Amino acid sequence: MSKTSTLIATPAPSLEERIGMIRSEIETVIETHAVAVAKESPGVPLGVIRNLLTARAPACPCTQYLGLNAKA
Repeated sequence: MSKTSTLIATPAPSLEERIGMIRSEIETVIETHAVAVAKESPGVPLGVIRNLLTARAPACPCTQYLGLNAKA
């Protein structure tokens, strides 16, 4: 008797869910960059560093990520 496994198709996340996941990942990347810069810049608030890192593309987290990633 052979064993067979049944694959259950899971629905792909909706566009809204995927955007949410990507934005969350982008926030993590930006925060990681900000923390690294903060270690080299004692006394500068993390929020200020984060704003400086993302100021060139304030309207779009995806553009912010691409800009930070290009510099790395």
